Amino acid sequence: MNTQEVANRLIQLCREGKNLQAIDELYDENITSKEPKGTPMEFTEGKDAVKGKTVEWENMVEELHSASISEAQVAEDFFTVVMDMDVTYKGMGRMAMKEIAVYEVKDGKIVAEEFFYKIPVMAN
Repeated sequence: MNTQEVANRLIQLCREGKNLQAIDELYDENITSKEPKGTPMEFTEGKDAVKGKTVEWENMVEELHSASISEAQVAEDFFTVVMDMDVTYKGMGRMAMKEIAVYEVKDGKIVAEEFFYKIPVMAN
C-alpha cells in the first residue's frame, strides 16, 4: 500500500474502534511511538509494546463519550490526522482532548508515529 492507502485504512479502522486490528495490520514490527515529553508513555518501541500501551489506555477508560478522526493530509511518506476524544477515565473523571498524530510509512507499513497534545483538561 502507498501512504494514502495506509492512511485511509488506519482512519477506517480507528473510526470503527478497531485500534488493535490497525496495529496488527498496518504497523511495522519495529514501530516507534512518541508522546509528549514527560508523559508516562513518552517513547515506545516495537509493535508488541505499542499494542501494550494501547491496551493499557483502553483499560483506563471508563466511558468513551465521543471520538473522531479527521481525513488525512499526506506528504510523500508522511500523513497527519487530527483526533478528538471525550473520555471518562477510571478514577480521574471526564476529559476532552484534541491531538495531532503524525505517521511515517515505509514499504506499506507505519514505522513511526508521534502525538502532539496538551495535557487533557477536566470537562466535568
